[in-house]
Amino acid sequence: MTGLLDPAILFFVFGVLAGALRSNLEIPPAIGKFLSLYLLMALGLKGGFALAAAGLTPAMLGSLAAALFMAFLVPALGYAFLRHRVSHFDAAAVAAAYGSVSAVSFVAATQHLENLGLAPGGHMTVAMVLMESPAILMAVLLANAARHASRATIVVGAGQAALSPGAGGTPLRGILRESFTDGAQLLLLGSLVVGWVSGDAGRAVMQPFAGDLFKGLLAFFLLDMGLLVARNFADARRASPVLIAYAVLGPLTHAAIALALARLLGLPPADTALLMVLSASASYIVVPAVLRHAVPEANPSLYLGLSLGLTFPLNILLGIPLYTWLATAL
Repeated sequence: MTGLLDPAILFFVFGVLAGALRSNLEIPPAIGKFLSLYLLMALGLKGGFALAAAGLTPAMLGSLAAALFMAFLVPALGYAFLRHRVSHFDAAAVAAAYGSVSAVSFVAATQHLENLGLAPGGHMTVAMVLMESPAILMAVLLANAARHASRATIVVGAGQAALSPGAGGTPLRGILRESFTDGAQLLLLGSLVVGWVSGDAGRAVMQPFAGDLFKGLLAFFLLDMGLLVARNFADARRASPVLIAYAVLGPLTHAAIALALARLLGLPPADTALLMVLSASASYIVVPAVLRHAVPEANPSLYLGLSLGLTFPLNILLGIPLYTWLATAL
């Protein structure tokens, strides 16, 4: 209940209600983009400051290894479950969205943990960056494999020689370059490096920017996200029951696997909670933007509607408090 009564979360709920009522309340896109960039910069700085204070530890390496493992496991599980229930292209796209991470969920979880006096390690920001791209890589490879299989079937059926494995498909190098050089990722990583290099002196200078303003601007941003969720909820409702079940139960399964892995590695509670949040979240910004070019055959309303219309609000309202409780209680 403490988490649900947080002002930032209440503004998110208010935004959803305002959008559901079809109010003309809106945040101009330019301001929404500024808020997103601010949160990424502040988050990167906080992570860098914490990383400079803690240094390189075995716990840090264990957390990063666990994050990288989950980044490959989650899309693989998602694709294996969905490939026989929807088209291979939709399965690859949805698996990629759920295999990647939501920076906003991470920010909200970090703030929730700090409110409880559980300071996560700065290296978890590095973990979030590491988890962004493996799912995109897997989606591109799976989509190219589906294209080649489809073309080979058509050509062989026509009595001609099958296409060579390297023919056609999405140019992998360009897609990977786009995902790794995305502005949001670069800003987050650059801010992390700045915070790490500047250390305590930088923390004192940037406290009014990265600390004092953070809570209020997070609430403003979550208001905007609530309005956006209300607009995408209709797409989520039109999805098949299997996809809706995956959007609800899949994140819980991923979080449970992350919890077991964290306990196996002996990670601290705050890192465990963030690993669970990252594993249970779904990307609705970077990955959908890349998938539009990498997997144009997939239906954007599926992977965007499910991640933003169902999984994101469930994680913000229920998932983050639940994962935090499990990480500290078990």
